[in-house]
Amino acid sequence: MIKLENIVKNFGDVHVLKNVNLLVKEGEKLVVIGPSGSGKSTLIRCMNYLEEPTSGKVTIDEYDLSLKKDLAKVRQSTAMVFQQFNLYPHMTVLENLTLAPIKLQNVSKKEAEESGLKYLERVGLKEKADAYPNQLSGGQQQRVAIARALNMHPKIMLFDEPTSALDPEMIQEVLDVLVGLSKENITMVVVTHEMGFAKQVADRVIFMDGGQIIEEAPPEEFFSSPKNERTKAFLNKVIR
Repeated sequence: MIKLENIVKNFGDVHVLKNVNLLVKEGEKLVVIGPSGSGKSTLIRCMNYLEEPTSGKVTIDEYDLSLKKDLAKVRQSTAMVFQQFNLYPHMTVLENLTLAPIKLQNVSKKEAEESGLKYLERVGLKEKADAYPNQLSGGQQQRVAIARALNMHPKIMLFDEPTSALDPEMIQEVLDVLVGLSKENITMVVVTHEMGFAKQVADRVIFMDGGQIIEEAPPEEFFSSPKNERTKAFLNKVIR
């Protein structure tokens, strides 16, 4: 479903990604962990060309993202959820959900609203449809952002540390939504610091450091018997 070949990303003299190769299968739940500055967020942003790689090739569903027509096609079926929610403050919750389907997918307003309300109900926020983002808690805003992504009916969902901007008591409500999503046939790539979530939903866990993939394995193997010394040191710090 997602294929990265020899991906390099430089910001000036800083080499953020160094020849990364990665294959994500259709329906797979991939969790990416690692220390701050390891390249995790840049990796996931290169997957949908929010960051264009300095060199290398990204293909999704056989579409080459370096080609504009292919990129436009892929973005219709790929959704991303960010750390900072990125909701439009001047629009209601429901308007935030319907904008992209109407503009990008030519869905009628009625159909987009019906679908949007269904996804708001799914994340437990149907009663907030007419509220504005500043009237919601951080956890509620992130759940709206997830519902907005779902209203594009994506094949692929990318999550860039979706709980890192939240207070501790709000984290679980967002993780609960993600756990529910993980039971569906959506390809999910999640950058996170939540190790319990990784153990619960991942088909495969990747550990990144220094712009490279250091280790990857199914969660039961990854957390019980990591092979790389750098992985062991990281897990010893983050798992108490």
